[in-house]
Amino acid sequence: MKVSDGMTYAPKGKPQPVVKPGEFVFSAVRLDHGHIYGMCNGLTEAGGTLKYVYDPDPAKLAAFLKAFPQAKAAESEEEALNDPETNMIAGAAVTSERCALGLRAMAAGKDYFTDKAPFTTLEQLASAKKAVKETGRKYMVYYAERLHDEGSILAGYLVRDGEIGKVVSVTGFGPHRLGAPGRPAWFFEREKYGGILCDIGSHQIEQYLYYTGEEDASVTASRIANFAHPEYPELEDFGDCALTGANGAAGYFRVDWFTPDGLRTWGDGRMFILGTEGFIEIRKYINLAANEKGGGHVYLVNGKGEQYISATGATGYPFFGEMILDCLNRTENAMTQEHAFKAAELCLLAQKNALRIG
Repeated sequence: MKVSDGMTYAPKGKPQPVVKPGEFVFSAVRLDHGHIYGMCNGLTEAGGTLKYVYDPDPAKLAAFLKAFPQAKAAESEEEALNDPETNMIAGAAVTSERCALGLRAMAAGKDYFTDKAPFTTLEQLASAKKAVKETGRKYMVYYAERLHDEGSILAGYLVRDGEIGKVVSVTGFGPHRLGAPGRPAWFFEREKYGGILCDIGSHQIEQYLYYTGEEDASVTASRIANFAHPEYPELEDFGDCALTGANGAAGYFRVDWFTPDGLRTWGDGRMFILGTEGFIEIRKYINLAANEKGGGHVYLVNGKGEQYISATGATGYPFFGEMILDCLNRTENAMTQEHAFKAAELCLLAQKNALRIG
């Protein structure tokens, strides 16, 4: 795992199996984004059995098999989708192709777990909703900046336990390092990656909904720009968005591709959660200019005082085990389908209606 590169950032945690070997089988299909490694790490650490992997690119396939030697290379996508033992298909296809893969997986009777962003158009979202209703299958999304970050998980527990009262505002910053030479061509094609608010903005909107407990929201304003990369005319290197929840909670986030080379990690991700009785700051991946390595820095301030908490090793990554049990028991403890789709819908609307500046 390279902490300098968000595309290959794949956290590993302590195994926390919720099932025995063979009780939950999944297969990986399409390896276009490096997040597939984090997705498969999470599932295997929760006890999932990785059976097949398929990608038409031999180089991607060889690299994946080196990391997950227990997997067997499928001869075709159909071999994985039609395997009677496979419960779930995990995929990180080109963003614009993720929905189509999910539709094929659900039609084959499998639950689907996709990298974010799950869609690039509202039409894709509508087709996925229809397929979920018709098949009864799940369409889950890897919103990794919360699900695979212990600081974010710990902050969720603090909010749940009432440490800052009622959450009234969430502000997020999601800067990323571009690393253009290492990016595939599709990454710079607007139709394929969906735009910056659709792509990395999806993390931010999902967290806003989660921490505020809002089930719906409106996009108050959104902006996009290409400030500094004319050689990639379809890239958006900056975006921001303001949200208002159905119950009144405020939200704002900024995402960009301007992480400088001098930063030790791929982005200084921050989250500020304001409640009626206190506030939380999460420094997700780094504490700037400090000697300690890694992230997971949580700052809590409330009526009891000020507190610093290191979340590293404190929570693990419970989403994956909860999702496995949800698939087996047909429950919705890890994430509701409505929540996954609402976050996707709002990022699509933010992108569609964004004012272009710069």
